[in-house]
Amino acid sequence: MRTRRSILFLLLGGVLPAFSQTARPEPKLVVTIVVDQFRYDYLTRFRPGYHAGIDRLLTKGAVFADAHYIHFPTVTAVGHSTILTGATPSISGIIANEWYDRPSGATVTSVFDPDAKALGAEVPASSPKRLLVSTIGDELRTVTEQAKVVGISLKDRAAILPVGRMANGAYWFDNKSGNFISSTYYFPALPGWVKEFNAGRPADKYAGMEWMGTKYAAAGEHLNASLAASPWGNELVEAFAESAIQGEQLGQRGVTDLLAVSFSSNDYVGHALGPDSPEVKDMAFRTDLLFGKFFAFLEKQVGMKDVLVVMTSDHGVAPVPEVSVARKMPGGRFGAGTVEKTIQAALERKYGPGKWVAGSFESATYLNSELIEERKLDHAAVDRTAAEGLAALPHVMIVYTREQLMNGAFREDPTGIRVANGFYPSRSGDVFVVLEPYWLFGGGSKGTTHGTTFDYDTHVPVIFMGAGIKPGKYYGSVAVNDIAPTLAAMLNLETPSGSVGRILSEMFQ
Repeated sequence: MRTRRSILFLLLGGVLPAFSQTARPEPKLVVTIVVDQFRYDYLTRFRPGYHAGIDRLLTKGAVFADAHYIHFPTVTAVGHSTILTGATPSISGIIANEWYDRPSGATVTSVFDPDAKALGAEVPASSPKRLLVSTIGDELRTVTEQAKVVGISLKDRAAILPVGRMANGAYWFDNKSGNFISSTYYFPALPGWVKEFNAGRPADKYAGMEWMGTKYAAAGEHLNASLAASPWGNELVEAFAESAIQGEQLGQRGVTDLLAVSFSSNDYVGHALGPDSPEVKDMAFRTDLLFGKFFAFLEKQVGMKDVLVVMTSDHGVAPVPEVSVARKMPGGRFGAGTVEKTIQAALERKYGPGKWVAGSFESATYLNSELIEERKLDHAAVDRTAAEGLAALPHVMIVYTREQLMNGAFREDPTGIRVANGFYPSRSGDVFVVLEPYWLFGGGSKGTTHGTTFDYDTHVPVIFMGAGIKPGKYYGSVAVNDIAPTLAAMLNLETPSGSVGRILSEMFQ
């Protein structure tokens, strides 16, 4: 027994100092920053122009150079729902920005809530009720009710989905009123600091401003709507984030708080002009300066030594097809409505007239289940007929049906796995189409979009900066899903319920 005690004592003597050396102080404030539609290569292509906030992240943070999303489609709602849950859509239930809701027979957004009311404007209300898993914020408030969790963005889904169901509040911008608004899901009335911020009419100060040859209109709804696709939209969000930190005393109350801020303007500019435009480059430089301003505020208000920052993006973006063609690369535009028309024609040829498509969202199509049942058809056979019609079209890479995804009958390459990770049976469609690289859904002849399984849409920054983080560049393959379990480990929380990620322990000092 004495020998065993001696061995145990020696083992503990060797182990305990190692544990004490790796202990990390819990931050007073966790700030997650999402830059909407910010590809990883924007960090490297534009590096010489960064001298403020992004420069600080790149020099003082742990930068993961090979971080990807592992789901399909790569769109705003799905990306934002992934970051602090660690879940794929196949678990979280957030399968797209919007989808066809079979029970109601209507299209719903990822955050639409008919049981809530908007606060601050006369618009439909939003909430996190459609999110089926917990976030880091939910786990934090489960342990410490005194912790505050707040989400902010121009977009409702980008403010709501990162912070989850137990958040103290989420706020987004309404163009018509010019207010940051919220919903009765969180509280019966807007907090006083929000009303005070809105009373100052912050958007009006941008009337008459010019950016990259565009002059912005006089104050009012038209100005408010145009600000999103300019640097001023991001400035509004940053100013509101500063007010939230002051108004809620985030990071200043003896407990760990969480603030999730999503900057949407980069996305609006990128859609309109593409990743190779001078405007996108200028937006990146202005984002760098804005981060510098925000970090200076955090230093003064909280102290950066007590702040843990995580920076990422919700998705990337494809080159403008015409730019790709000029470079002798593949690319083009898939005409608007082509998917729905092709499926309708294929099913009419085999099964006769009828409204065969209940809802169509480019990459995902919902077939008319009532009509299929009325004619006593096999649903899987109807799905296959629709898929065969699509597969015959030029520039379609692969088509999957509901039955294939439910039965695991998909190719185990990155595309097949990502499509499967995006499938949630009760919400997802029946037929899913992936176009060839550089091909876009939608008509028109301008702009670009995102949503595919290819690297230009999946490859995004993941950067951690704060106490206990070893700065440097890390080249191992990681998923954006790894952010949530890593934060859970650092904050001594339960891992969010749907997380499929791992702890990024390689960056710990």
